[in-house]
Amino acid sequence: MKKILVVDDETDVKDLFLQRFRREIRNAEFQLAFANSGEEALTYLAGHTSEVILILSDINMPGMSGFELLRHIRQDFQAPPPPVVMMITAYGDPDSERQAVSLGANDFLTKPLDFTVLKQKLHDLA
Repeated sequence: MKKILVVDDETDVKDLFLQRFRREIRNAEFQLAFANSGEEALTYLAGHTSEVILILSDINMPGMSGFELLRHIRQDFQAPPPPVVMMITAYGDPDSERQAVSLGANDFLTKPLDFTVLKQKLHDLA
């Protein structure tokens, strides 16, 4: 089972992901965990590092941005295998994508998320 940590400050994101991944959760393909901030994500990862294979993080969040979170993940959680990080943003601008990739993001997605594409990317990780 693949454990995915979704990091986003928007409160409706959890319900949206649980709805869109209902079948995969029921079939034990994926297990989802949620954090509402970069700080909360780091606390979660400190206790679950080896379980999480993928982190989906929003870029624009109050407090610690997704870029700062990515920097911490790449510096502090290098134990193999390092988690795959996909950055999510409402702004599909090339500068944000370049910055995410330069900080170690594995992929870059824009909102609104195309869940068909996301699911295909997740299955490709297997």
